[in-house]
Amino acid sequence: MSGTFLDGVRTLARGVREEPRPFRIAIIGSAIYGIGNAASGFLVGRVTSDVVVPAVTGSGSVGVRDVWLAGGTLMAVTVVLVGGVLLRRIFGGAFTFALQARYRRLLARRYLDLPLTWHHAHPAGRLLATASSDVEATWQATMVLPFAIGTAVLIFFAGIAMVVADPVLAAVGLLVIPALLASNIVYQRRMSPLVVAVQRLRGEVSATAHESFEGALVVKTLGLADEEVTRFRADAERLRDANVAAGRTRGAFDPVIEALPSLGTLLVLVVGSVRVASGATDVGDLVQVAYLLSLLAFPVRSFGWLLGDLPRTVAGDARVQDVLREEARTEWGTDPAPAGGPLTVTTTGLSYRHPAPAPDPLADPGVTHPEPPPVLTDVTLDVTAGTTVAVVGGTGAGKSTLAGLLVRLVDPSTGDVLLDGVDVRGLAEGQVAGAAALVPQSTFVFDDTIRGNVALGLEVSDDEVWQALRLARADGFVAALPHGLDELVGERGSTLSGGQRQRLALARALVRQPRLLVLDDATSALDPAVERAVLDGLEESGTGTTVVVVAYRPATIALADEVVHLDHGRVVDRGPAAEVAARDEGYRELVTAYARAAADRATAEAAGEGAA
Repeated sequence: MSGTFLDGVRTLARGVREEPRPFRIAIIGSAIYGIGNAASGFLVGRVTSDVVVPAVTGSGSVGVRDVWLAGGTLMAVTVVLVGGVLLRRIFGGAFTFALQARYRRLLARRYLDLPLTWHHAHPAGRLLATASSDVEATWQATMVLPFAIGTAVLIFFAGIAMVVADPVLAAVGLLVIPALLASNIVYQRRMSPLVVAVQRLRGEVSATAHESFEGALVVKTLGLADEEVTRFRADAERLRDANVAAGRTRGAFDPVIEALPSLGTLLVLVVGSVRVASGATDVGDLVQVAYLLSLLAFPVRSFGWLLGDLPRTVAGDARVQDVLREEARTEWGTDPAPAGGPLTVTTTGLSYRHPAPAPDPLADPGVTHPEPPPVLTDVTLDVTAGTTVAVVGGTGAGKSTLAGLLVRLVDPSTGDVLLDGVDVRGLAEGQVAGAAALVPQSTFVFDDTIRGNVALGLEVSDDEVWQALRLARADGFVAALPHGLDELVGERGSTLSGGQRQRLALARALVRQPRLLVLDDATSALDPAVERAVLDGLEESGTGTTVVVVAYRPATIALADEVVHLDHGRVVDRGPAAEVAARDEGYRELVTAYARAAADRATAEAAGEGAA
């Protein structure tokens, strides 16, 4: 418990240092609230002694002026008290939300800075949960923190007012404070592991949901909706059970914490009645102590809320800091990209292994994942400037990984990637992106206009956008759209066909006039005639582009100057397509599989018609 408490206090102290202004104003308001409450209790006791009791018993002379003075004084204190509450709540909320916004910005920036290999090891759903629920959990306690500090001020000044009124009654009433603190300490000790479990399971539910949404097309086409619902239900039920366990613990302690101040007030009234009857104190002092103690009943609960939120603070911050303290980074050099013309691409001894899944910082530290097998092993090849090379291989051969390595989405485990003889790791940041472009296997289109999707942050004219669309053979369908370049394409390009989305992605790469263009099966949704027109247009444009295309269709391969056959992460053959086909049986099986499947279907259909 002490470890959780101290870690939580350190986290809150960091938040105070980072957003001091709203916190200071909230604390001023909270202090006004505490002092105002104590003052109101003191005034109620004095008014009772000096105005109410004399007026009721007739033991003194009480005029209208005395009543108005007493009422006005209480009203003035109440106005000040309301002002303090407003300051506390407005700036306390500003303090909390400023911290949440700060850390969400920090996480977003860090996510973008971290290399792709790091992202491969961390589920996207967990990262989304970190930026949303974990950040919220980290700073939720700051909502209560000014209130708790104001309550401490209230206890201090109320305690003084009680002691001044009657030390005996003050001692009896203030016994409730250590009892409340002890109850809250036990409460936090019980809640801490439960809250950590809830935070961990929230990340798991988020990861499962994100994966299901991302794979919605696969789920629907394979009829796996029931299986996905079952998988999600299992995670959701574990989260429900953890929340119920935490709620059960809270439900057991809340009545105790609620009852203690009331019991303290009752005890003060019992002891005070005896003392008033014996003449040891007067009614005003009893009312003052009882009223002040009743004022503490609700505010003192803020300590319980604060201590109850500290485990969430620690659990949420563990995940947030796990990202922010991550040392993985892409180290950039200082060299500019080689100048002029299409690029020569050379790889030497290239090997790559995907990272093992990273453990959740809130999970059992003993859970580890084995290191995955290598994806690429000792890949050495040369791509002559201005040529088109087709990379062919079966599923899992490493084609997409090779494509990512060529444009430095990831760095190799061993070996080098050279552009015109310069190691890509020695190039300055932005130089690879300025010289090379990748059109990935899965085309992503933003919920934006055609122009926005093609330019995508690049300052280019409409003429340049149209030129890129013409090269990608997308100008025809764009011109036919009602708003042309200003047409909104919907989320993920929902208003476009698969082929149109691919051509838009091609145009996005081409508008940057890359000297190396890597197409990772990026023309699979195009018919062979359009695909040939696109690649021929690149050659005829005179922009000077080296093209590496991951392909499996014979029509695509036929457009290449050279073929590289990858099998299980190794280059097993390379050369002109006809020569590789003549000597490489595995390559022949791959490139003829599509044609053989079509022939088999045609034969089956003919046989079916003959039988009919």
